[in-house]
Amino acid sequence: MKRVILSSVFAFTALSAVPATAQPSSGDSNAKRDCAIGYVTGVAGSAQSVRDYLATPDRDKIRYLKENDIQCKVADDDSHASGCTGVTLLKNEKVSVYDDSDPATTAIVVRVELDRGTYPVIIVAPRNEVKCDE
Repeated sequence: MKRVILSSVFAFTALSAVPATAQPSSGDSNAKRDCAIGYVTGVAGSAQSVRDYLATPDRDKIRYLKENDIQCKVADDDSHASGCTGVTLLKNEKVSVYDDSDPATTAIVVRVELDRGTYPVIIVAPRNEVKCDE
């Protein structure tokens, strides 16, 4: 498991230098993004938490954010975090687009502020909140 997370961290570092290509055309919302780096403004977190957030009525979304703050397990060597639950609010954060196979969300690698510091994690964001770096 550590190897997978460490390789993800290294992939994030390597992908940071790769230029991104354009987003899919607006006419095809299900087309795969052909970018490695993007920016996210909005909610991101564990897949289940993001689905729950999106299903929450608009009047309760702020409460959901406050009651379900992102929590992750930090590795013993403090090199990475994994096993995240909850959500966090990202504000134009630079991310590595990790996997774009889900029709509603995109897996991203982003640095997240946790109780023990800032760590790279793999979480998901709603597809419409991930904008490719141009």
